[in-house]
Amino acid sequence: MTGGKKSIAVVDDDQRILESIEDLLEAVGHSVQLFASAEALIEADAVDGLDCLITDIGLPAIDGIELCRIVRTSCPDLPVIFITGRYETADQTRASRSNHQGYFRKPFDATALLAAVSQALSTPGGHHHDG
Repeated sequence: MTGGKKSIAVVDDDQRILESIEDLLEAVGHSVQLFASAEALIEADAVDGLDCLITDIGLPAIDGIELCRIVRTSCPDLPVIFITGRYETADQTRASRSNHQGYFRKPFDATALLAAVSQALSTPGGHHHDG
């Protein structure tokens, strides 16, 4: 799939965050799908076509870390980048166990997020872990 558009799903319950990440990723040529909840992503049955998942940790019902676990049952190599507005050490500890490709606290630097996405998409098998 080299040279083609990469498909990235963004899951966040904050519409402004969804739209700003969508604008950012589309500006560099990615195809973006937005979901307001983990359940919406799961119900859309869109996981198999994804190249990367960016998810908020603090989602209602199914949180972003649990969503990562769920999607990796069918797509074990899917790169996942976490974003969060929470500052709880427990979140970062739980996230670190999931072999993520990035962990960003809101408000995050757009350039840093794009760099993490680029690295996640270019790493064979998506097994990069940056702590």
